[in-house]
Amino acid sequence: MNRILSMVFAAALLAALAVGWQWYAYRHTPLPIDASPARVRIERGMSLNEMSAALRTSGVRVGDATFWLAARLRGDSRAIKAGTYDIKAPSTLAELLDKFVRGDVVLAELRIPEGWTFRQMRAAVAAHPELQHDSVALSEGELLARIGATATRAEGWFFPSTYRFSPGSSDFDVYRQAHRLMQKALAEAWAARAPGLPFDAPEQVLILASIVEKETGQAGDRDRVAAVFVNRLRRGMPLQSDPTTIYGLGERFDGNLRRSDLRTDHPHNTYTRTGLPPTPIALPGSASLYAATHPAPIRALYFVARGDGSSEFSDDLTAHNRAVARYQLRRPTEKD
Repeated sequence: MNRILSMVFAAALLAALAVGWQWYAYRHTPLPIDASPARVRIERGMSLNEMSAALRTSGVRVGDATFWLAARLRGDSRAIKAGTYDIKAPSTLAELLDKFVRGDVVLAELRIPEGWTFRQMRAAVAAHPELQHDSVALSEGELLARIGATATRAEGWFFPSTYRFSPGSSDFDVYRQAHRLMQKALAEAWAARAPGLPFDAPEQVLILASIVEKETGQAGDRDRVAAVFVNRLRRGMPLQSDPTTIYGLGERFDGNLRRSDLRTDHPHNTYTRTGLPPTPIALPGSASLYAATHPAPIRALYFVARGDGSSEFSDDLTAHNRAVARYQLRRPTEKD
């Protein structure tokens, strides 16, 4: 009997020592990492064994049983967050699991500037090395359908901003987020719009905001640029916006807008047609959405670039012609 008790005691002592050693290693012994930092992606729905396998594939050498036991004893099996992680040496198993539970993921980013066209945005998304390019083969309409957009054309319907995402994310995640942000920004601008504007629907605000975005050289001119176009809409005058005409030319535009281009009729030529063009011509930001819904209280119907980024605004054609001569043609005027 004493011998049996001694054997049981020895076994228990060895087990305790083994557990103690495992606990010490869990808390204090760095995991072997082939190359630091090791990048590992934890997918949503992965089992603990699949996670440990992903770690080993990435060069973090941890056993299935060790990882499984530590995560289960901590109660973390359902708390680990999906994403891409960089595991730097030295890291213990405890620190690794802490990182997974915090969701301390690596984030890549993509900046979409105000005034870009959707074509430019799509090229930037397709070129980003940290995205899964799931939409590359889709048409514009198919892409819109996949993200749940109801618009028939993509132009204007994506908010310009800096987007952060986990490396390996689908490009649909970026498109979906940008579209939702634009929907939210447009809804807020429409709800807070000034009274008496010549718009029947939020989509018209988006179109005007895109024109303001492309026509404005200095931020302080946005509300006055918007006022010129709103005043023209109220009078039924053509908007006569070069950027809309250039947009309609598409790849035919070679950087030089000719008089023949201004006379060639197409849906976006606001020299030959009155009213707003059928679609936005760029991705407008918050400031241009605000300007389109809160134009300056001025009577100006014309503006011309001064050459320093700002614009000269005129109430009538005579004053505008003087401004063109002064700032564009560089001829002396009565004011010189």
